[in-house]
Amino acid sequence: MRVRATTTVAAVIGAVALSALAVPTAQAAPAGPAVTFSNVKVNSKAVVIGPTAKVTVSASYTVTKPANLSAASFDSGPVLYRGSTLTVQSRIIAGDNPGTCTAASSTVLKCTAKIQFRPAESEDYDDLVNSDAGTWNIGALAVGDSGFTTKGGFGTIKLLRASKLTANATPEPVRKGATITVTGKLSRANWDSNTYAGYSTQPVKLQFRKAGTTAYTTVKTIKTSTTGALKTTVKATADGYFRYSFAGTSTTPAVNATGDYIDVR
Repeated sequence: MRVRATTTVAAVIGAVALSALAVPTAQAAPAGPAVTFSNVKVNSKAVVIGPTAKVTVSASYTVTKPANLSAASFDSGPVLYRGSTLTVQSRIIAGDNPGTCTAASSTVLKCTAKIQFRPAESEDYDDLVNSDAGTWNIGALAVGDSGFTTKGGFGTIKLLRASKLTANATPEPVRKGATITVTGKLSRANWDSNTYAGYSTQPVKLQFRKAGTTAYTTVKTIKTSTTGALKTTVKATADGYFRYSFAGTSTTPAVNATGDYIDVR
Protein backbone atom coordinates (compact mmCIF):
# COMPACT_ATOMS: atom_id res chain seq x y z
CA MET A 1 0.00 0.00 0.00
CA ARG A 2 3.05 2.24 -0.09
CA VAL A 3 2.67 5.49 -2.04
CA ARG A 4 4.42 8.78 -2.41
CA ALA A 5 2.70 11.59 -0.54
CA THR A 6 1.54 13.15 -3.80
CA THR A 7 -0.04 9.95 -5.10
CA THR A 8 -3.81 9.67 -5.40
CA VAL A 9 -6.07 6.89 -4.15
CA ALA A 10 -6.62 5.82 -7.75
CA ALA A 11 -2.89 5.55 -8.36
CA VAL A 12 -2.15 3.47 -5.30
CA ILE A 13 -4.94 1.05 -6.13
CA GLY A 14 -3.91 0.82 -9.76
CA ALA A 15 -0.15 0.55 -9.19
CA VAL A 16 0.41 -1.09 -5.80
CA ALA A 17 -3.10 -2.14 -4.87
CA LEU A 18 -3.95 -3.85 -1.64
CA SER A 19 -5.53 -6.50 -3.89
CA ALA A 20 -5.55 -7.20 -7.63
CA LEU A 21 -7.97 -4.36 -8.31
CA ALA A 22 -7.11 -1.81 -11.00
CA VAL A 23 -8.95 1.51 -11.27
CA PRO A 24 -8.34 3.31 -14.59
CA THR A 25 -10.28 6.49 -13.77
CA ALA A 26 -12.22 8.01 -10.93
CA GLN A 27 -15.41 7.78 -12.98
CA ALA A 28 -14.90 4.06 -13.55
CA ALA A 29 -14.20 3.23 -9.91
CA PRO A 30 -16.63 0.49 -8.82
CA ALA A 31 -18.19 0.24 -5.38
CA GLY A 32 -15.98 -1.36 -2.76
CA PRO A 33 -16.51 -3.68 0.18
CA ALA A 34 -19.61 -2.99 2.27
CA VAL A 35 -17.63 -1.95 5.32
CA THR A 36 -17.54 1.05 7.63
CA PHE A 37 -14.66 2.41 9.68
CA SER A 38 -14.54 3.81 13.19
CA ASN A 39 -12.01 4.73 15.88
CA VAL A 40 -9.25 5.39 13.34
CA LYS A 41 -6.21 6.65 15.25
CA VAL A 42 -2.71 7.35 13.95
CA ASN A 43 -0.01 7.93 16.56
CA SER A 44 -0.80 10.12 19.57
CA LYS A 45 1.09 13.29 18.66
CA ALA A 46 2.82 15.08 15.83
CA VAL A 47 5.31 13.05 13.82
CA VAL A 48 8.76 14.65 13.75
CA ILE A 49 10.89 13.49 10.82
CA GLY A 50 14.56 14.20 10.19
CA PRO A 51 16.31 14.58 6.83
CA THR A 52 17.09 10.90 6.14
CA ALA A 53 15.92 8.34 8.71
CA LYS A 54 12.66 6.45 8.27
CA VAL A 55 10.05 7.06 10.96
CA THR A 56 7.35 4.44 11.63
CA VAL A 57 4.19 5.15 13.60
CA SER A 58 1.42 2.87 14.80
CA ALA A 59 -2.26 3.09 13.92
CA SER A 60 -5.41 1.34 15.01
CA TYR A 61 -8.94 1.21 13.63
CA THR A 62 -12.18 -0.76 13.70
CA VAL A 63 -13.92 -2.26 10.66
CA THR A 64 -17.60 -3.17 10.74
CA LYS A 65 -18.76 -5.55 8.02
CA PRO A 66 -21.71 -7.79 7.13
CA ALA A 67 -21.55 -11.18 8.83
CA ASN A 68 -21.48 -12.93 5.44
CA LEU A 69 -18.53 -10.87 4.15
CA SER A 70 -15.28 -12.72 4.66
CA ALA A 71 -12.48 -10.70 6.26
CA ALA A 72 -10.11 -12.36 3.80
CA SER A 73 -11.97 -10.89 0.82
CA PHE A 74 -10.62 -7.37 1.29
CA ASP A 75 -7.61 -5.50 2.65
CA SER A 76 -7.70 -2.27 4.62
CA GLY A 77 -5.51 0.33 6.22
CA PRO A 78 -5.31 3.89 7.53
CA VAL A 79 -4.32 6.73 5.22
CA LEU A 80 -3.34 10.35 5.63
CA TYR A 81 -4.78 12.71 3.06
CA ARG A 82 -4.85 16.36 2.05
CA GLY A 83 -8.04 18.15 1.12
CA SER A 84 -11.46 18.57 2.72
CA THR A 85 -12.64 15.06 1.79
CA LEU A 86 -11.04 11.70 1.00
CA THR A 87 -11.78 10.85 -2.62
CA VAL A 88 -10.27 8.82 -5.44
CA GLN A 89 -8.15 11.84 -6.40
CA SER A 90 -6.91 12.69 -2.89
CA ARG A 91 -3.18 12.93 -2.21
CA ILE A 92 -2.42 10.30 0.41
CA ILE A 93 0.25 8.67 2.53
CA ALA A 94 -0.32 5.03 3.43
CA GLY A 95 1.62 2.15 4.93
CA ASP A 96 3.77 -0.42 3.17
CA ASN A 97 1.35 -3.21 4.03
CA PRO A 98 -2.36 -3.67 4.79
CA GLY A 99 -3.49 -3.63 8.40
CA THR A 100 -3.65 -6.76 10.53
CA CYS A 101 -7.18 -7.48 11.75
CA THR A 102 -8.62 -9.75 14.44
CA ALA A 103 -12.29 -10.68 14.58
CA ALA A 104 -14.00 -9.32 17.68
CA SER A 105 -17.28 -10.77 16.42
CA SER A 106 -18.81 -11.92 13.14
CA THR A 107 -19.23 -8.27 12.12
CA VAL A 108 -16.45 -6.37 13.88
CA LEU A 109 -12.71 -6.43 13.16
CA LYS A 110 -10.13 -4.80 15.41
CA CYS A 111 -7.14 -3.76 13.34
CA THR A 112 -3.63 -2.35 13.70
CA ALA A 113 -1.23 -1.01 11.09
CA LYS A 114 2.02 0.86 10.54
CA ILE A 115 2.68 3.95 8.44
CA GLN A 116 6.24 4.71 7.36
CA PHE A 117 7.64 8.13 6.51
CA ARG A 118 10.79 8.28 4.40
CA PRO A 119 12.31 11.70 3.58
CA ALA A 120 15.20 10.20 1.62
CA GLU A 121 14.95 9.25 -2.03
CA SER A 122 15.71 5.66 -2.96
CA GLU A 123 15.34 3.38 -5.94
CA ASP A 124 11.94 2.27 -4.72
CA TYR A 125 10.44 5.31 -3.03
CA ASP A 126 10.40 9.06 -3.31
CA ASP A 127 8.44 10.02 -0.27
CA LEU A 128 8.25 13.27 1.66
CA VAL A 129 9.13 16.64 0.19
CA ASN A 130 9.23 19.93 2.08
CA SER A 131 5.75 20.96 0.96
CA ASP A 132 4.34 17.88 2.71
CA ALA A 133 5.12 19.33 6.15
CA GLY A 134 2.07 20.49 8.07
CA THR A 135 -1.37 19.12 8.85
CA TRP A 136 -2.81 15.97 7.26
CA ASN A 137 -6.27 14.49 7.70
CA ILE A 138 -6.77 10.92 8.90
CA GLY A 139 -8.88 8.41 6.98
CA ALA A 140 -9.10 4.74 6.04
CA LEU A 141 -9.28 2.65 2.87
CA ALA A 142 -10.60 -0.84 2.10
CA VAL A 143 -10.00 -2.62 -1.21
CA GLY A 144 -11.67 -5.79 -2.48
CA ASP A 145 -12.06 -7.56 -5.81
CA SER A 146 -15.05 -5.39 -6.69
CA GLY A 147 -13.70 -1.96 -5.80
CA PHE A 148 -12.69 0.22 -2.88
CA THR A 149 -14.27 2.05 0.04
CA THR A 150 -12.90 5.16 1.73
CA LYS A 151 -13.82 7.11 4.83
CA GLY A 152 -12.26 10.34 6.06
CA GLY A 153 -12.80 12.77 8.87
CA PHE A 154 -11.07 10.94 11.74
CA GLY A 155 -9.09 13.93 12.93
CA THR A 156 -5.74 15.36 11.93
CA ILE A 157 -2.04 14.80 12.50
CA LYS A 158 0.98 17.00 11.87
CA LEU A 159 4.10 15.97 9.97
CA LEU A 160 6.96 18.19 11.12
CA ARG A 161 10.47 18.83 9.82
CA ALA A 162 12.87 18.06 12.70
CA SER A 163 14.65 21.09 14.15
CA LYS A 164 18.02 21.73 15.80
CA LEU A 165 19.23 24.76 17.75
CA THR A 166 22.66 25.65 19.17
CA ALA A 167 24.02 28.32 21.50
CA ASN A 168 27.57 29.43 22.34
CA ALA A 169 28.34 32.24 24.81
CA THR A 170 31.79 33.86 24.77
CA PRO A 171 34.19 34.85 26.20
CA GLU A 172 34.44 32.51 29.20
CA PRO A 173 35.35 33.36 31.86
CA VAL A 174 34.17 36.94 31.61
CA ARG A 175 34.45 40.01 33.80
CA LYS A 176 31.22 41.24 35.41
CA GLY A 177 29.73 44.04 33.34
CA ALA A 178 31.64 43.03 30.21
CA THR A 179 29.94 42.14 26.93
CA ILE A 180 28.96 38.55 26.20
CA THR A 181 28.37 37.47 22.62
CA VAL A 182 25.91 34.62 22.13
CA THR A 183 25.92 32.89 18.75
CA GLY A 184 23.97 29.93 17.48
CA LYS A 185 22.03 28.46 14.60
CA LEU A 186 18.49 27.27 13.97
CA SER A 187 18.22 24.54 11.35
CA ARG A 188 15.58 22.06 10.25
CA ALA A 189 15.32 18.97 8.12
CA ASN A 190 15.21 19.59 4.38
CA TRP A 191 13.29 16.65 2.90
CA ASP A 192 14.16 17.75 -0.64
CA SER A 193 17.93 17.55 -0.17
CA ASN A 194 18.08 15.11 2.78
CA THR A 195 20.16 17.46 4.94
CA TYR A 196 19.67 19.97 7.74
CA ALA A 197 19.42 23.54 6.47
CA GLY A 198 19.23 26.93 8.20
CA TYR A 199 15.74 28.21 9.05
CA SER A 200 15.73 31.86 8.03
CA THR A 201 14.08 34.96 9.56
CA GLN A 202 12.53 33.14 12.53
CA PRO A 203 12.00 34.76 15.95
CA VAL A 204 14.14 33.09 18.61
CA LYS A 205 14.39 33.96 22.31
CA LEU A 206 17.69 34.39 24.11
CA GLN A 207 17.20 33.04 27.63
CA PHE A 208 19.29 33.00 30.80
CA ARG A 209 19.25 30.73 33.85
CA LYS A 210 21.21 31.90 36.86
CA ALA A 211 23.48 29.28 38.44
CA GLY A 212 21.71 27.47 41.26
CA THR A 213 18.22 28.02 39.79
CA THR A 214 16.04 25.88 37.53
CA ALA A 215 14.05 28.34 35.41
CA TYR A 216 15.12 30.22 32.30
CA THR A 217 13.95 33.79 31.74
CA THR A 218 13.82 35.55 28.38
CA VAL A 219 16.40 38.29 27.88
CA LYS A 220 15.46 39.37 24.36
CA THR A 221 14.05 38.08 21.08
CA ILE A 222 16.01 38.22 17.83
CA LYS A 223 15.54 36.77 14.35
CA THR A 224 17.68 34.28 12.52
CA SER A 225 19.62 35.40 9.46
CA THR A 226 18.94 34.12 5.96
CA THR A 227 21.17 31.15 6.81
CA GLY A 228 19.57 30.47 10.19
CA ALA A 229 22.44 32.06 12.15
CA LEU A 230 21.92 33.84 15.47
CA LYS A 231 24.11 36.48 17.11
CA THR A 232 23.49 39.00 19.84
CA THR A 233 25.22 40.60 22.84
CA VAL A 234 24.35 41.04 26.53
CA LYS A 235 26.12 42.29 29.63
CA ALA A 236 27.62 39.77 32.05
CA THR A 237 25.81 39.94 35.39
CA ALA A 238 26.13 36.55 37.11
CA ASP A 239 27.24 32.97 36.63
CA GLY A 240 24.71 31.00 34.64
CA TYR A 241 23.56 29.48 31.39
CA PHE A 242 22.56 31.12 28.13
CA ARG A 243 20.43 29.34 25.55
CA TYR A 244 18.27 30.07 22.54
CA SER A 245 14.63 28.93 22.47
CA PHE A 246 12.46 28.50 19.37
CA ALA A 247 8.68 28.27 19.77
CA GLY A 248 8.11 26.30 16.54
CA THR A 249 5.83 26.82 13.54
CA SER A 250 3.09 24.87 11.78
CA THR A 251 5.76 22.84 9.95
CA THR A 252 8.63 22.72 12.47
CA PRO A 253 8.65 21.69 16.14
CA ALA A 254 9.77 23.84 19.06
CA VAL A 255 13.34 23.32 20.23
CA ASN A 256 15.66 24.61 22.95
CA ALA A 257 19.42 24.81 22.64
CA THR A 258 21.55 23.24 25.35
CA GLY A 259 22.46 25.93 27.87
CA ASP A 260 26.03 27.23 27.63
CA TYR A 261 27.60 28.10 31.00
CA ILE A 262 29.29 31.46 31.58
CA ASP A 263 31.64 32.02 34.53
CA VAL A 264 31.38 35.66 35.58
CA ARG A 265 34.23 37.01 37.72
